[in-house]
Amino acid sequence: MLLVYPVTEIIKYIPVLLGSVIVGTTSGNPLWSLGPVALVAAYGVARWFTTSYRIDPDHVQLRTGILQRRTLSVPRPRIRSVDVEADLLHRMLGLAVLAIGTGKQTGKGEEFKLDALDTSRIPALRAELLAHTGAANATDSPVVPHVSPYDAAAETGNEIGHWQAAWVRYAPLSLTGLAIVAPIAGLGAQYGLIDVVSDSAPVQHLGDDSVSIVTVVVLGLTLATLALVSLAACAQYLTTWYGLRVLDNGSTLHLRHGLITTRQITLDLARFRGATLSEPLLLRAARAAQLEMIMTGENPRQKILPQAPRIAVERTLDELLRTRRRPGTPTRAEAGAGSTELLPGNAPAEPGPATETPPAQPSHAIGIATGGADRPHADAGPRPVVQGPVTGATLGTIELHRHGPTARRRRYTRAAWPVGILIAAMILAVLLGGDLPGWTWALPVLLALVMAALAEDRYRGLGHRVLPGTTGPTWLITRRGSLDRNRDCLEAPGIIGWTVRQTFWQRRAGLATVVAATAAGKKAYLVVDIPLDRAYSLIEEVTPGRLGHRG
Repeated sequence: MLLVYPVTEIIKYIPVLLGSVIVGTTSGNPLWSLGPVALVAAYGVARWFTTSYRIDPDHVQLRTGILQRRTLSVPRPRIRSVDVEADLLHRMLGLAVLAIGTGKQTGKGEEFKLDALDTSRIPALRAELLAHTGAANATDSPVVPHVSPYDAAAETGNEIGHWQAAWVRYAPLSLTGLAIVAPIAGLGAQYGLIDVVSDSAPVQHLGDDSVSIVTVVVLGLTLATLALVSLAACAQYLTTWYGLRVLDNGSTLHLRHGLITTRQITLDLARFRGATLSEPLLLRAARAAQLEMIMTGENPRQKILPQAPRIAVERTLDELLRTRRRPGTPTRAEAGAGSTELLPGNAPAEPGPATETPPAQPSHAIGIATGGADRPHADAGPRPVVQGPVTGATLGTIELHRHGPTARRRRYTRAAWPVGILIAAMILAVLLGGDLPGWTWALPVLLALVMAALAEDRYRGLGHRVLPGTTGPTWLITRRGSLDRNRDCLEAPGIIGWTVRQTFWQRRAGLATVVAATAAGKKAYLVVDIPLDRAYSLIEEVTPGRLGHRG
């Protein structure tokens, strides 16, 4: 700790220290450079003498501060997650950082972090902090003296997800690389990089070259930019998600990942309310997706699996939801071999004329998400035998109910607005005496085709489904979006309220938007443009009796 704290403070104040080095160099007195470094290092050493923590039966307290003392106190029942992280320096010294999550948004100075703890102490400490969740006690927790606590052999629970090196190919299909390269390019532009490029000889004489040469140059720059962005995305993907394992022990969910900075997150499954299968356009085109948790008091987009093959994401989702039963309900083994047990997502289809029944599929046991291999888990127990028209389906694959021709027409109407505005602007330019080239009139046609394809894709992505539970809770599945499509699977006990709202145009079309309010995740999950006569029956189906009765 006496080494970590000074090094951390010196890295934090690098801009100030660089200024002192410049002053010392120009003045000819090198002591000007060493003085600030010594002061910052002394401040880091002083942190060790002024930082302490204690755990009592009711609270966890952290006391910090040199000139101004501060005591953070967290009630133990409020602890919802434990995040263990170790960068390269911490790992070299056998240390880690333990952060306690309470579900409350806190500022940078209000985070409850125990920095530079011995890794051999972390497993027992983590088990003690999460004892109220029913997790394993300290004797069952992984204790790995003198090695990293992230050793795979030291972890317990059923593995429901596992990272594969081949998944790196999906990294360039996200905007992560652009988010990394763009700030660097912006910083370079701020310090005159654009001026240097524009004043260079190749750029100055670019107009003297032929069209073919200019096209090749522009194409080469575009490909180089795409390659740079893709490499940045792959590097970020590897450093963040390398070695990912997702373990479920029934009461907590453990995530471990990271290449340079390793991270281990322990989440209380008592606060689990569902999951989101995220399918941005590029990932969807590559048959890939991401998986996020819906939990109360946690990051609204707590990622469980990064960009991965959709089949792997669906299997992890199935394994995660397989154990979400109501307390006291018998398993198939307990009820007898002749009983039928329904998985969430394997319930019979809803009755009614709007139901679209997919073809029956053969019943099968779904393996663990290990990049596509079907292998049943040894500890998974007997798989449910499912009967009905959606046999073998899961929450990630089950067919959703469409919202009808009115909802489709509404999407095409919205898509027509940009085309109409463009045509009106071009006509106005001609009336004002402008001379538009003939090829410009092809632009509205191209835009109309693009917008029509987008409208159709938005309608195909629109849907919902209610799956009544037998051995588990009732599930509401809702999906919407095109460029960024999300399939939200929300369990009914997590819904605390409903809103049925209609805009002016929705009232004229007989449609409505149903909003399921919850304390978890994004807080509001929408069923968009559903026929009004089905909106209230949807609410009654998910939460019977919640609508009440009018007197």
